[in-house]
Amino acid sequence: MRLRALLETDALGLRLLGGEDELDRTVRGVMTTDLKDPSRYLSGGELVLTGLAWLREPADAEPFVRILASAGVAALAAGEAELGDIPDDLVQACSRHRLPLFAVNETVAFATITEHVVRQVSGERAGDLAAVVDRHRRLMTSGPAGGGPEVVLDLLGSDLDLRAWVLSPTGRQIAGAGEPLDPALASKLAGEHLAATRTGRRGPHRLSAAGATYSLFPIRNTGRGAAPAARDVRETVLSDWLLAVEADAGDWPAARLDLLQGVTQLIAVERDRRDAARTVRRRLAQEVLELVQTGAAPAEIAARLRVAAPVLLPGLGTAPHWQVVVARVEWDAEGGAGTVDTGPVAQALLEEILVDPATVGAESADRIAVAHAGDEAIALVPLPAGPLPDSEDEGTTTLGLHADALLAAVRDPLSSGLADDGRLTLGVSAAVHSAEGLRGALEEARHARRVAAARPGRVCAAGHHELASHVLLLPFVPDDVRRAFTARLLDPLRDYDRRHRAELIPTLEAFLDCDGSWTRCATRLHLHVNTLRYRVGRIEQLTGRDLSRLEDKLDFFLALRMS
Repeated sequence: MRLRALLETDALGLRLLGGEDELDRTVRGVMTTDLKDPSRYLSGGELVLTGLAWLREPADAEPFVRILASAGVAALAAGEAELGDIPDDLVQACSRHRLPLFAVNETVAFATITEHVVRQVSGERAGDLAAVVDRHRRLMTSGPAGGGPEVVLDLLGSDLDLRAWVLSPTGRQIAGAGEPLDPALASKLAGEHLAATRTGRRGPHRLSAAGATYSLFPIRNTGRGAAPAARDVRETVLSDWLLAVEADAGDWPAARLDLLQGVTQLIAVERDRRDAARTVRRRLAQEVLELVQTGAAPAEIAARLRVAAPVLLPGLGTAPHWQVVVARVEWDAEGGAGTVDTGPVAQALLEEILVDPATVGAESADRIAVAHAGDEAIALVPLPAGPLPDSEDEGTTTLGLHADALLAAVRDPLSSGLADDGRLTLGVSAAVHSAEGLRGALEEARHARRVAAARPGRVCAAGHHELASHVLLLPFVPDDVRRAFTARLLDPLRDYDRRHRAELIPTLEAFLDCDGSWTRCATRLHLHVNTLRYRVGRIEQLTGRDLSRLEDKLDFFLALRMS
């Protein structure tokens, strides 16, 4: 499209300030920027939108315009919302470099101009894959004002008729065009992607589900300024986003595959920008954690919490309660786990887990502060002021996070990412309402995580309410003692079951679970009481224990729990 057409569209609110002889220039895209030097994001033909935040003094105008003219942009459109009238220095600089200059009325959003240009250019160059990639790049590198991942996904739909969604590693939808993806399907796609990534298969990965075929592309920034590639896939597998496209990419031409790879890199740039916004919250959590662990005075911790509260809960007028969540990701030693820095892995994963799985969007983690100390991630979670959890007052509402609920929606996909050599364990404290209680909450969450670590399974959690149970003692029993204790009591029964195809171990578990009641246990196992008595007698004979004695019952119970 030509500049003249933009000027003739009244809804865009553009007023020409200079460059009337250049109105036949072709516009190939649009970019919004307030950088003093946006040259690395320009390729020529853009309509550049700016709010003039870069213009601090008159001398700034000349170098900015020179950069745009050298890059071959079509025109510059400056917003009047920031400074009112466009400064004369900018008008004169554009005149010297023969760069058309428009003023954008303060009542017109840049997004309105962006959408108009994108749709016009899209209609004129539909079907040209190179042009689509070019538009994507200009839109995404323009920062938040460019529209974010949703703009790219909209273009994939309008230009290539592709439905696509950006998903977190837990299957939560970050962005999408049109109808949201079904949560169960999104979880399945994320799990497939994590499993394929762990096996080393190259993307895109394909999966048939819900009557359709989906192609899954990893989202990683491999361009200039990207972080160094991970030495081990386990450093990033639990934190990388993915792009799910409802199509079978198996028979796509190379040009289309390159297009989608380019799109994933653009979304990765946006991911990097949004991750940078977490820096303040992470620093706040780190500062509070250091104060708590070094035994700082409660008044000093309370002052730091008052600083954190407006950042984590903007607009909250009263001091919140706080909960502490501790998480650890561990890898088996045989897999070279020593090469993986697990602290940042657990930190990024905990930031995602603490987001409500029903929440859509990348900005929903704005109220979560997670630090990491060694291989442990520690989250400081603010709660709106109100009654404390587990209150016995009639009519009160239980506040806060619950361990099992946190992992219920993410257990399946994360288990795929952890594969056969990884574990995630998580502990949740009770809520506290003051700085004095924060140290105890941290210790409580750590103890709860140890309880979770004593359980079988790749993804386990425990809450503060479980710390009153005998199972609190189990994580502190050394591994060699646990193995010797369970082997001495249970190995004779396992060997007998294996040789005779008996069921002494299941019988023992049922007998203890029924508190030694012969009738209830026989009914549960669908056995005659005499058959049950025979089996229990065999257990006592093989182990030298007496199941009528409380001490022996307790030993068997603990052995089964630790096995």
